Amino acid sequence: MTLKNFPFRDITRLLQTPNGRKTLAVFMHYGSLPRHTKQALTFGGYTFTVPDTFSFLYQIKEIFADEIYAFKTNSPAPVIFDCGANIGTSIVYFRQQHPAARIVAFEADPGIAQYLHDNLRQNHLQGVEVIEKAVWTDENGISLGGTEADGGSVFSTEATRLVPSIRLRDWLLREPRIDMLKMDIEGAELAVLADCADALTNVRAMFVEFHAYIGHPQGLSRLLNVLETSGFRYYIDTSQYRKSPLVNHRYRNNGEMDLQLNIFAYRDR
Repeated sequence: MTLKNFPFRDITRLLQTPNGRKTLAVFMHYGSLPRHTKQALTFGGYTFTVPDTFSFLYQIKEIFADEIYAFKTNSPAPVIFDCGANIGTSIVYFRQQHPAARIVAFEADPGIAQYLHDNLRQNHLQGVEVIEKAVWTDENGISLGGTEADGGSVFSTEATRLVPSIRLRDWLLREPRIDMLKMDIEGAELAVLADCADALTNVRAMFVEFHAYIGHPQGLSRLLNVLETSGFRYYIDTSQYRKSPLVNHRYRNNGEMDLQLNIFAYRDR
């Protein structure tokens, strides 16, 4: 994986900002490393132990160069729920932007959770509550499939195992205000948000990575309806660069999906 993976317009845009230029530098430096191999990589003064270089590099691009998790708040100590915290790159960004934030990080995959703990420790990131459970609609546990990279999915049939779960709705109702709810839970987002529909009142901003798995209803309209009825405005972005989408129905980085996109939801007052 090298810079040839980037569309020219992306390279041009990344060259315009300091973090963008750092992102291009790490792609050039680490892009030839093998996939699915444990590595210790550095970015912006931080050291990350990662299970997959490819996934890490795209996290760096999205989080630090594209700043997909940036949000506005008037609170000096915002509350951030990071659902699907993965190896902790998002937490590093949140802590940089909001040093006094209270961060609750949920990670369902036991192997990925160990990377998360290691990265928090080696980068001296304090004040993060890590919950090693899946974000779900009940506390009965959930079957999770997939291998260590971006994390497991409730729809994957590969290497399935039962993991403990929390009901996110209960956690939301305990908080008088949540400044940012980040949700990257690999296909569980529709069920979880539908269950939380009456508990989103105090959430100010939200990022949802939406996944549609082949053989299952897409359900995007249902998810958007939850946001609309909860009073959110939203913006949708998909950067799949899919050629001939009426012929090529599969998502480019995961053949089990036919759609992945980012939803940014916010309150305008």
